[in-house]
Amino acid sequence: MNSHHIRRGFALGAALLAAALLGWSCSSLPTFVPDLAHRPEPPVPLEGARGPLTAAQSRAILQRLQRGGEPTDIFSRHLALEEAIVGSPLTAGNAVRLLQDGPATYRAMLGAISAAHDHINMETYILDDDAVGRQFATALLAKQAQGVQVNLLRDSAGTFGTPAAFFQRLSQAGVQVLEFNPVNPLTAHEGWEWNQRDHRKLLIVDGCIAFLGGINISSVYSGGSSSKARRVEPDGALAWRDTDLQVQGPVVAELQKLFVAAWQGQHGPPLKPRDYFPPLQAVGTQVVRAIGSSPEEKYSLIYATLLSAIGSAETSVRITNAYFAPDPQLLEALAAAAARGVDVTLILPAQTDSWLVLQAGRSHYTQLLKSGVRIFERRGVVLHSKTALVDGVWATVGSTNLDWRSFLHNYEVNAVMLGADFGQQVQAMFDRDLAESDAIELAAWERRGPVLHLQEWFGRLWEYWL
Repeated sequence: MNSHHIRRGFALGAALLAAALLGWSCSSLPTFVPDLAHRPEPPVPLEGARGPLTAAQSRAILQRLQRGGEPTDIFSRHLALEEAIVGSPLTAGNAVRLLQDGPATYRAMLGAISAAHDHINMETYILDDDAVGRQFATALLAKQAQGVQVNLLRDSAGTFGTPAAFFQRLSQAGVQVLEFNPVNPLTAHEGWEWNQRDHRKLLIVDGCIAFLGGINISSVYSGGSSSKARRVEPDGALAWRDTDLQVQGPVVAELQKLFVAAWQGQHGPPLKPRDYFPPLQAVGTQVVRAIGSSPEEKYSLIYATLLSAIGSAETSVRITNAYFAPDPQLLEALAAAAARGVDVTLILPAQTDSWLVLQAGRSHYTQLLKSGVRIFERRGVVLHSKTALVDGVWATVGSTNLDWRSFLHNYEVNAVMLGADFGQQVQAMFDRDLAESDAIELAAWERRGPVLHLQEWFGRLWEYWL
């Protein structure tokens, strides 16, 4: 059993204890109804390297993006609403690189760390004391010794299995290490909420390059996931399939704001003075929005904008997600899209490190298949990716799973990219995963035996806590 299994089991144990102490008065996700009525909308404002663009400049960029993709109304119907939901700006002039699996992502991250000259801000759920974790620790210590200030925000539950000595070594060298929501209530901050976790994976170097997505710092990501590169770990474990982004340009400032806010929200020591918000130049053509969610908000901003994007879809919805335990609103949005002729396709795990989430998700397959949603399960890997593509032009990559935990209890971070160019990259990635997935057919699925029905029923009981 690897550390991911242990952590999931630990979280479940805590949930059991919480249920015993508090009873089963689980709250529901707030009802969010996107207003998608057709009506003239004010132009969606964009920001560039030197601040807000004019209405004419913003309109020209969005028209260019709209012309480059499939026929879709998502720009006019959804983007103004997304702006109102999220609050963070659409930024132009960014460069975005799609990173698949651990080896490529770690090479890019370690390269950026090696080139740092001012500061490194890192926020992570899991940071294991293994070969990969020690490689990162060594890289961070080397930069701290060179005068680069390293600030590390690590989740207490996610790093529960990492020895205290691992972080003490970093702290003693001058790295500022802050434990998010300590599991031990005796060391917790005011307003302690055990069930709230920092699930973000965010690395920001010198305020000008950032990495985000689903990839934790752990040796489970040592192998690639393609059929050619795939290898089985020595303990028989499968390779992990995940997705990250490397971003540069004005949107990095928005991601930096999320890190600083999370740090301050945990009452950490003041961040050492550094140039956290340097002037950022236009370095590419990508239009990007950074979206952070937290349990303090009345609803998950990522959840709300995803519902809105699905509700605006005209041609296609492509979702790949690791932990699928949807609430009724998400189920309704997917079914409604399929009913109006949108091609809705999900790629979900066949193998997972959370048996209960897998079963909870499968308990919804019959309803989705009957509504016209196509479902595939990725074989041969542990699927940990969290991506979505709508109408080939609206894409999101981040840390957010499609489960109650991500939408209600976790701090998460996603980026939304607009345009057909990046959409084609996400579509190509989706197609590669689809080629290594098995279709779930309704007739065969309905013939599954009573044991599987019982497992799914049991998983559904726990989906609020998973």
